[in-house]
Amino acid sequence: MGNMATEIVAFLLTISGWILVSSTLPTDYWKVSSVDGTVITTATFWSNLWKTCVTDSTGVSNCKDFPSMLALDAYIQVCRALMIAAVCLGFFGAILALVGMKCTKIGGSDTTKARLTVLSGFHFILSGICCMIACSIYANRITTDFFDPMFVAQKFELGAALFIGWSGSVLCILGGLIFCLSLSGAISVRGGASYVPTRTEQGKTATSLQKEPLKQFGRNAYV
Repeated sequence: MGNMATEIVAFLLTISGWILVSSTLPTDYWKVSSVDGTVITTATFWSNLWKTCVTDSTGVSNCKDFPSMLALDAYIQVCRALMIAAVCLGFFGAILALVGMKCTKIGGSDTTKARLTVLSGFHFILSGICCMIACSIYANRITTDFFDPMFVAQKFELGAALFIGWSGSVLCILGGLIFCLSLSGAISVRGGASYVPTRTEQGKTATSLQKEPLKQFGRNAYV
């Protein structure tokens, strides 16, 4: 029962992290910058992996999609690839976890289910690592430009999407580790074949143990 409860906790953590990671991909505010007037904010500039937009004080937004994938900066292309990989890995990890968990009725034997659950843990760990690397690369570019005194273009700050992505990646990695650590020992136990001797074999073993000390006295000792 304790092992099943551990699986359920790990599943909740990983699914929550995967949902956060998936919601990070289309989120608007990866980086944001404001132009302040004398009283109110006159305009807010923000960008994500797919478009760049500006929102005025009335709430009207004007957006422009990135025109060409090949003309994009390399770090945006890398972040796109890593985030898509993170979402896909989390999806397959969730399927493997549902099949391999002890509380489900599919997946085959206990040994097979344990291996599937550990494999799902690896998928979630890789998903969290991909998302964390993508958010870190994007954040590094923002902070590098922000603190560069020679950078004269508009400077941006970290958006909410980056913090959501970091949170989701931590949950995915934590849940994946719980899956792996809680079931790594169970694989060897379930995978090994257990041998239970029959009553006849037990009797023969006991008789041989009784006769063993008498061998030093010769064959007449058995009579």
